[in-house]
Amino acid sequence: MKREILISGTARETRVAILEDDRLVELLVDRPDARRMVGDIYLGTVEAVLPGIQAAFVNIGAEKSAFLHASDLIEAEEDEEPSDHDDDDDDNGAGNGGGGGGGGGRSSRRRLPNVADELKRGEAKLVQVIKEPIGTKGPRVTAQISLAGRFLVYMPFASKVGVSRKIENRDQRAKLRELVSKLVPKDSGGWIIRTVAEDLTEQSCKHEIDHLYGLWKKIKRKSGSVRSPALLQRETSLTRGIIRDLFSDKVDSLLVDSKMLHNEVVQYLKQIDPDLIERVKLYEAETPLFDEYDVEAEIRALFKARVELPTGGYLIIQPTEALTSIDVNTGRYTGKKDPESTIVKTNLEAAREVARQLRLRDIGGIIVVDFIDMESRGNRDKVLQELRVHLGRDRARTKAFAVSELGLIEMTRQRVRPSLWHSMTAECPTCNGTGRVFRPEVVVRRMERSLKRAGAEHKERQLAVRLHPDVALYLVEQEPNFLRQLEKQTGLELEVRDDPMMRLDEFRMMAKPAGRDVTEQYAVA
Repeated sequence: MKREILISGTARETRVAILEDDRLVELLVDRPDARRMVGDIYLGTVEAVLPGIQAAFVNIGAEKSAFLHASDLIEAEEDEEPSDHDDDDDDNGAGNGGGGGGGGGRSSRRRLPNVADELKRGEAKLVQVIKEPIGTKGPRVTAQISLAGRFLVYMPFASKVGVSRKIENRDQRAKLRELVSKLVPKDSGGWIIRTVAEDLTEQSCKHEIDHLYGLWKKIKRKSGSVRSPALLQRETSLTRGIIRDLFSDKVDSLLVDSKMLHNEVVQYLKQIDPDLIERVKLYEAETPLFDEYDVEAEIRALFKARVELPTGGYLIIQPTEALTSIDVNTGRYTGKKDPESTIVKTNLEAAREVARQLRLRDIGGIIVVDFIDMESRGNRDKVLQELRVHLGRDRARTKAFAVSELGLIEMTRQRVRPSLWHSMTAECPTCNGTGRVFRPEVVVRRMERSLKRAGAEHKERQLAVRLHPDVALYLVEQEPNFLRQLEKQTGLELEVRDDPMMRLDEFRMMAKPAGRDVTEQYAVA
């Protein structure tokens, strides 16, 4: 598979696009006014301990207090992963696309400590952000600190050496585990060997162990000299994080359109993997980098509910408060003879696109996919397997369940930060976030009720009503006698004016001759 990374940077924004076979599969955006918090380490102050929900709220100096659950006070089991490094898994965990951890839930098999015994109000606590603030919720934190390097993840409060599940060769796993176990300081904590460490040398391993262990000692010293809440360690920049976590010999090229970022990438690679520098190119053409690779067009399509499939079918993606629903439709694709084969082909295309869209839009939490009904159990399993295979490319943890009796596939995807839909869009002031506005006839009825209330109170004699041009046109064409009849009923003198500055479902009532706005005084639903 061809893999490319594009980095486009300006003073106010850095965007990273990850392409697989010339198709955009991930988009990451970083802005100074919306800094990424995941991975940051704080000395926080416990504000409240809530035994009833086995959790505590910790002040880390953010706008909202951070949430700390009892499950994040103890070392993860062997089948769990460090929450802030999606790529790095321990030995026995079930993997992406069918086995691994879901959208943030914790194992019920573990015996959790009593949070009231572990934490006291007012005490200082070392924590790390594992989930950014989403909606009305503050950040989520863990007491199980992890420090990511190029080849290793160091967990000071853990106790074992693990190997990424994506390194599948048993002999290689054993060799890497033996190498790291031999070099790490005694009783230093837990270490996980990352996927990119397949060809790890003893010299590189020793260098990274010393770096991460030294960084931890520095954090510990700082925690003893500052007053909580305080930031102890900030996660590396988006650009460096991408280089550290994703850029390897499996990536064909990395293009950067900023000289400053290009220099940063090259200098960083000199420290961690000089052999990759030749794959880094500075893009200097006049055509913007994202335009050259048709990425901008795909970004604009990210915010549309409808996603077209190659043969004519389509998806409808609808985020809600509780979950994201995805509906699969055949559209104009009708096949040739066998209806079942037509449906299966559409569903297989949809399974691939669903996995891509989840990565691309960074959709997390609970997801329900309504595939087109299939009669054959074998075909249902085939579609599920296709979905799981493509989810396996996802860096976030996912779990897809079997097709239900209603033909739905329920799944979860790890949610670390708000989706692009949440972080790059705002609620529509016209429709209040529903995505729909009232029809002209409904606006006229609302206006009619307000005018009748004004007439009943006998405070106004003359009113000018301002409407969006489409609503005014509806009145002229569909209800030409409206004003005359309403004047008889209310005793008011009415005048309608179209105003292109008005929202489609808005109207204003102005008292004449002073031009005083009385809309709120008489407005009704």
